[in-house]
Amino acid sequence: MIIIWSHLVLPLFSVSFKVFKITKWDGLKVTWGPNPEAPGVFTKQPETEKEALAAGFEKINECEARYPWKGSRYLKNGDRSLMLLYDVAGYIAGIQAQVPENQPNGFPSTYQRPPFVKDGSFWTITVYFTDPSKICTTGRTAEEFKQQGIGSNLYIQNSTRPKDSIIIPRNETGLANSLWKKGPCFPMMGTHYWWNQSEDLSCDQTFPVFLFYTGQQLVGFGWAFVTNLSSPNYEHPPAILYKMFMNPVPKCLMTSGVTTSMHIYLTSQPEKITC
Repeated sequence: MIIIWSHLVLPLFSVSFKVFKITKWDGLKVTWGPNPEAPGVFTKQPETEKEALAAGFEKINECEARYPWKGSRYLKNGDRSLMLLYDVAGYIAGIQAQVPENQPNGFPSTYQRPPFVKDGSFWTITVYFTDPSKICTTGRTAEEFKQQGIGSNLYIQNSTRPKDSIIIPRNETGLANSLWKKGPCFPMMGTHYWWNQSEDLSCDQTFPVFLFYTGQQLVGFGWAFVTNLSSPNYEHPPAILYKMFMNPVPKCLMTSGVTTSMHIYLTSQPEKITC
């Protein structure tokens, strides 16, 4: 993995791109890779329950009020790094990842709970693409899905109640004067933003979600877990390259061991994201 990052990523900075702009979130893909044609990267995800079942996903939870999230929950091959949520009308509504409890380094820390919420023998993190109050009541109409695509807004659940969610500005200018700290831009990722990032930040206080924009428009977000998790969906960037998407880089990350991330794209063409 280190060889792939260090020898295939760096040459991308010499490539000239036209500005890539998005008008709506027209696709859901996960996992960055230096070669967009390689298997297992920029993987398209099903946008309806019908597509999910056809793609081999299994429903493990219904859309019920008793759960501390909203949506019917699906996963594939038992892999809890990627769980998709659908509304009562069968349209994509959100995404989750689960971290097994009792990680060797104690992740997620008390500070990181929430956005992590206890869920059986796991800690679960949830992001919605539509208003969580409607996911298990009315859902979206076919016309709304056609107009909006993947969703209307980004909601990071920040308690055991879905209604307590952080709404992320779709335009980059909406982050001005906030605690979201701008990082470098990276080809096929975009301009990164990290919550309350500083050089002296403790790894126990890192926020496990980052954002990325292109053409000042929100084009995706990702998980950033300070622990080593195994899944084909996850990325494990070497510490020497952190400075390419963080500014500043928290010093604790340089000695924390392997970290785990996943880029989650709200576009069908992540390979066109520009800097």
